Amino acid sequence: MATVDITGEQFAATVEDNDIVLVDFWAEWCGPCKQFGPTYSAISEKHPDVVFSKVDTEAEQQLAAEAGITSIPTLMAFREKVLVFSQPGALNAQQLEQVVDAVKALDMEEVHAHVARSQAEAAAAAGQQDGTQIPDA
Repeated sequence: MATVDITGEQFAATVEDNDIVLVDFWAEWCGPCKQFGPTYSAISEKHPDVVFSKVDTEAEQQLAAEAGITSIPTLMAFREKVLVFSQPGALNAQQLEQVVDAVKALDMEEVHAHVARSQAEAAAAAGQQDGTQIPDA
C-alpha cells in the first residue's frame, strides 16, 4: 500500500477505522523529512495491512500542534486507536521495519488494560485534587 496524505479532518477517522496506522509528520522544507520519505514509502509497500499516512505540518499546523509535534520528522504509530509509538527523527529502513513489527506484535489486550489503569489513576488523582472522594472499588 502506498502512503496516504491526510488532513486534520481525516486524521481521527483514519485512526479509528484502521487497526494499525503510522503517521509521518513532515514538511517540504525539512531535509531529514525528504530523506525519510522514500524509506517510509518503500516500507509501506511491504505492509498492505498497515496504513502509512503523512501529515504536512505546514498545511496542517493545527493538527501538528494538537499532536504535540515539536520536531520533524516525527513518526507516530496507532494500534486499535491507541498511540503506541511516537518518536522524532528519521529512521532507516531497518529501524522502521522494527517499529512496524513491534506494533504488529503488541498484546493489545495488555495495552488496553494498561490504558484503562492509567485513566483510572488519572481520574483518581483528579478527584483527590478537587476534594472529591472516590470510593474504593
